[in-house]
Amino acid sequence: MSSPAEFYNSLPPISKAFGTICVATTAAFHLGLFDPYYVALLYAPIFKQFQVWRLVTNFFFLGKFSVNFGIRLLMIARYGVQLEKGPFDRRTADFLWMMIFGAFSLLVLAAIPMLWTPFLGVSLVFMLLYVWSREFPNAQVSIYGLVALKAFYLPWAMLALDVIFGSPLLPDLLGIVAGHLYYFLTVLHPLAGGKDILRTPRWVHKLVARLRLGQPAQVRSEPERSTGTAFSGRSYRLDG
Repeated sequence: MSSPAEFYNSLPPISKAFGTICVATTAAFHLGLFDPYYVALLYAPIFKQFQVWRLVTNFFFLGKFSVNFGIRLLMIARYGVQLEKGPFDRRTADFLWMMIFGAFSLLVLAAIPMLWTPFLGVSLVFMLLYVWSREFPNAQVSIYGLVALKAFYLPWAMLALDVIFGSPLLPDLLGIVAGHLYYFLTVLHPLAGGKDILRTPRWVHKLVARLRLGQPAQVRSEPERSTGTAFSGRSYRLDG
């Protein structure tokens, strides 16, 4: 059994960075180092006072240390990591581009007044969960050891749990919408004969290469990536 340090070092770069920054942000909040107001997605300060950092910082605050925080972090550590090590293996630039596209989509959605939410970190986590559920639709998932279901239905099961626990549903729904948009544009639309309009830009590849993130790119055929059956025989537990 590996030590916590070995486990952490084995994590792929993008998921590890996202989870680490989220933990550090919440820890800094509990230490009184910052007020969440100054990292929230507030469009008035962004456009009137040029506080453009809010467009990024709002994605890294998952709330206070709590059960919900732990669940969101576990979702990054499991489903984000499994995506990055599975369908996106040796495709670090593509995974980073998926995160960037998801973040941009969520910012556009949140610009609609009725869909606005101050922090989009949970939405970005749900986007990862949704894409994972489409890549591994037949994987068996156990929720707290009580309910077993196919991974395809996991986002909706987590949504139902949030209803039971009284958590806000809007962030979850925004993440599902962003995840479906990404999956449609990169998998479903090309498979139907449409043009792949969401190819990873060259500047993302250059950024990943400059930062020496991940491993050298490996070409994967689109049909293999889109079937979602490569890991369908595996089982996963949400409660660890």
